[in-house]
Amino acid sequence: MDSASILLWSVLFSAIGMGYFIYGKRQQALVPLCTGLALCIFPYFMTSVTALLIVGVLLVAVPYFIRS
Repeated sequence: MDSASILLWSVLFSAIGMGYFIYGKRQQALVPLCTGLALCIFPYFMTSVTALLIVGVLLVAVPYFIRS
């Protein structure tokens, strides 16, 4: 069950990251662009579901708190 959860959460965070990346590229905004790239890449390095969720939620919230 753990590997299935990691896979599903990784797909979700990567999809959100792709949205941020496309938005940042079109609007020429650096924060969403970098956050989107980070959201697409970071799930490859996570081995725990808890760590994946914590880092993912923090990265999703970054563009809301840091406006460029």
